Amino acid sequence: MFDSRLQTTLVVAVTGFFLAFAVRWSLALTSPTQAAPPRAGDDQDLQATLDNAAALIEKGRDVFRYDTLGSESFWGDALRVHDTIQGAALGGVGPGVSPETALAVGLKVDAEALPTELRRALVQGQVDLTDPATTVALLSLDSVVGVRGIFAGEQLSSIGISCALCHSTVDDSLAPGIGRRLDGWPNRDLDVGAVIGLAQDLGPLERLLEVPEQTVRDVLASWGPGRFDAHLTLDGKAFRPDGESAAVLLPAAFGLGGVNLTTYTGWGSMPYWNAFVGNLEMHGHGRFFDPRLDDPAKYPVAFLAGYADVSSTPDHVTESLAALQMYQLALPVPTPPPGSFDPAAAARGEVVFNGRADCARCHVPPLFTEPGWNAHTAAEIGIDDFQAKRSPIERYRTTPLRGLFTRAQGGFYHDGRFPDLPAVVEHYETTFGLGLTPTEKRDLVAYLKSL
Repeated sequence: MFDSRLQTTLVVAVTGFFLAFAVRWSLALTSPTQAAPPRAGDDQDLQATLDNAAALIEKGRDVFRYDTLGSESFWGDALRVHDTIQGAALGGVGPGVSPETALAVGLKVDAEALPTELRRALVQGQVDLTDPATTVALLSLDSVVGVRGIFAGEQLSSIGISCALCHSTVDDSLAPGIGRRLDGWPNRDLDVGAVIGLAQDLGPLERLLEVPEQTVRDVLASWGPGRFDAHLTLDGKAFRPDGESAAVLLPAAFGLGGVNLTTYTGWGSMPYWNAFVGNLEMHGHGRFFDPRLDDPAKYPVAFLAGYADVSSTPDHVTESLAALQMYQLALPVPTPPPGSFDPAAAARGEVVFNGRADCARCHVPPLFTEPGWNAHTAAEIGIDDFQAKRSPIERYRTTPLRGLFTRAQGGFYHDGRFPDLPAVVEHYETTFGLGLTPTEKRDLVAYLKSL
């Protein structure tokens, strides 16, 4: 048992300690905040980190814009797209592909890759945009966004693609389809099916899908601008139950920092999807592993093709993943153009978003998706489950909302089922019975446009 004097001393000491702590805490709260003095080596460590980040971002930009990841063995050697582009007059096949045709199917030209004289000639209408030789010349300048020509001397001998083909566009500053790059923006003008349809030999796709050439061409033609079906070569489902194309809209590649699942139906993280696309869709050379594809019932095409465990050498994909992810994370979210929304209405709409409409329950600011497992069943968001059922998790991802104006073309949701933002708001009004007034709906749309 404690001596009474010792007990008293302990009580006084403990009380004094807590009083002193409380006074110091109170002073800390009321005194100006002072940064902790730098520790030895902090500046050097930070600089090393910044240097590493800058090097990765620079490499990642080159990968995103120019690296074919070895895909020329498919697009050139197998499909022979380059023969179609140059035409018989230049050693290929058929009439060739003019810049006029290329621009019509949504391909873009990087104006900053063009010599000054050529830019001036384009503005003055002195460049023949009906001649396939001009297309070949643009390829030789590495100016066709997302398409890389492989040359043997002056002869176009093969062709490959990069990430930028689908996930970059241009600002049209020189001419329609010709301007400065906008990396990360979805190219909603690009008719991917038409581009693939340029191939002289669709044999690889015919054999993979086990259908005749005309069927392949019909499916590709069903996609339309700004759409692509990454699942087709997994499950072989070209059309939805309602008869419409199963292709989905090309997504943005910006605004994904802090976002867990980065695809419409939650296949995986950003580096997962980069590896998936680099190997299975671009047909680059690399290593990819996902045992979920080893399922003959759900993914019969992928199962027979061995897509669950892919390995090819040299491995161009794996060595690019870290830098590519870093660049994508660093891409800034585009700012809505002046005059595209009413600021006062947007301010009121933010209150609706966070309050009565309860949008922020799932679209949590500032990510505007859930931190953590950002996916929901079709029933939870009031739509059909066709596209969700094609993914391993059978869910729809909560899409981040920043930069929505870059994705307005083609509609909203994964398949563009809602033509505009008012239609999206009406869907949630009907699904959840929000009871929003017409003014609140307009304000909410203005806020979404402001993000």
